[in-house]
Amino acid sequence: MSGQMVRDERASSSVKGVSKADRLHAFRGNSVDDYYDHGIREFPLPSRILLGIIIVVVTVATKIAWPWKIEDAELLWNDRRGRIIVMNHQSMLDPVVTVASLWFRGMRVRPIYKSEFDKSKLVTWIFSRVGAIPVVRGTADMKFIRRAQHAIERGECVLIYPEGTRVRSDDQKIEFHKGFALIARLTKAPVQPMAIVGARNITPKGTHWKRFGRVYLKAGSCIELSELGVSGRKEQTDAMERASMRAVYDLVGELRSEHPGKM
Repeated sequence: MSGQMVRDERASSSVKGVSKADRLHAFRGNSVDDYYDHGIREFPLPSRILLGIIIVVVTVATKIAWPWKIEDAELLWNDRRGRIIVMNHQSMLDPVVTVASLWFRGMRVRPIYKSEFDKSKLVTWIFSRVGAIPVVRGTADMKFIRRAQHAIERGECVLIYPEGTRVRSDDQKIEFHKGFALIARLTKAPVQPMAIVGARNITPKGTHWKRFGRVYLKAGSCIELSELGVSGRKEQTDAMERASMRAVYDLVGELRSEHPGKM
């Protein structure tokens, strides 16, 4: 962990375009917006140390409680580009696995979370320090779009759950959020589909008790805007949404086939 933190510190000192006046302070004077608007490598050293400790602790804890495995992980780990990662949403374990997996390989991930969590100042403080960015659902949240766009341009990954909420059953009605496809069109960034199964069983519907069990994830190949074969802004956005979500659910189907009983 210490070697990773040293690399973070070196990287932060070489970040271009960040003046001394714009740098975040170690212990005071920063708002949560400052964390949303800066790259993770620009966070103050204490914040990055805290993030490293949190990731190590939750990685060990979740590996013990819910042994997880990412299949075709090289597709996720070997791509060093800033990009959008989309996946189905089953539990709060989903972002932990993705963020931790990439963090240990030198990549930084900005999970997107619904702004309803900001009702708690403590949750907002924690989420901002781990690099998460809020989105106001049901609106044209251009502030979120800009922050995600800038994160990708810095080489960070943006983790988005288009389902918008945790899906507890296959018959649950879902309304997809197209924001990720718009960001992909604006940034020309690739979209990487991922899937998870087994996490739904951690907290079954109707109970707050946690259950132990294995969880499986699978990474897919990146989808490039140029490969979709369509022109026009709306057409490109719609095509990216369809292709990405089809890829996500294809991966879900593959995981369920490979691991019967995992939903």
